[in-house]
Amino acid sequence: MTPRHRQASLLQSFNHAFQGLVHSVRHQRNMRIHLAVAFVVLMAGVFLNLSRLELVVVIVTICLVLIAELLNTAIEAVVDIITDEFDPRAKIAKDVAAGAVLVAAINALVVAYLVFADKLSESSLDLISTVRRSPTHLTFVALAVVIIAVISLKATRGHVTLSGGLPSGHTALAFAGWTAVTFVTASMRAGLLVSAVSFVTAVLVAQSRVETGIHSVLEVLLGAILGIVVTLLIFQLWY
Repeated sequence: MTPRHRQASLLQSFNHAFQGLVHSVRHQRNMRIHLAVAFVVLMAGVFLNLSRLELVVVIVTICLVLIAELLNTAIEAVVDIITDEFDPRAKIAKDVAAGAVLVAAINALVVAYLVFADKLSESSLDLISTVRRSPTHLTFVALAVVIIAVISLKATRGHVTLSGGLPSGHTALAFAGWTAVTFVTASMRAGLLVSAVSFVTAVLVAQSRVETGIHSVLEVLLGAILGIVVTLLIFQLWY
C-alpha cells in the first residue's frame, strides 16, 4: 500500500468514526443527555477555577461515560442485527452493556462530588446565593418552571407535545417573558415602554396560535394566565 493510500485509509477511518459519533448523538437520547451534562460540568469547572489535574480527571471521567454509551449503542445494534426476536442471551448482552454505562455514570457522580465539593466553599455559596437573586437567573428559572408546568398539564390530558393542546405553551412562555421584563425594567426610565412592547409581542404570539388553528382562545388564555402567575410568584418570592 502506497503512502497516499495509507493516508486516504486513515482519513476514511476518522470519517467513519465521526459518522459513528454523529449517529449516536442523533439517535440516542442518552448520548445527548450525557453531552449536555458534560457541557454543564465543564462550564462549572471553568467557573469554579479547577486546577489542571482536577480538570484532567473531570475530562477523563466524561470520556469514560461517552465511551461506555458508544459501546452500548454498538452492542445494541449488533444484537438487533443478529436477531429480531426475544432471546434471553440477547437480553443479557444488552443488559450488561447498559450496566457498563451505569457503572461509568455512577463513577462520574462520585468524581464530580470529590472534585466539586471542596470548591463549594462559603464564598462560592455566597456567590451562588447572589446569582440566585439576580433577575437574569430568576427569568430563566421562571421560564423553566413554566415549561415544566405546561408539559405536566398537557401530560395529564394525554397531549405531551408543545404544539396544540391545553394550555398553549408558546403563549405561556411569551407572557412569562413579558412579566419578567416588567419586573426587571420597573426601575428604568423606559421601563413602561419596554414592558408595553413586550406585552404587544406576547399578544401577537397568542394571536398567531389562534389564527393558525393550533390553539383555541381558551387554550391561549389559560397559557397566558399560567405564564403570568408562575413568573409573578417566582419574582415576588425571590426578587
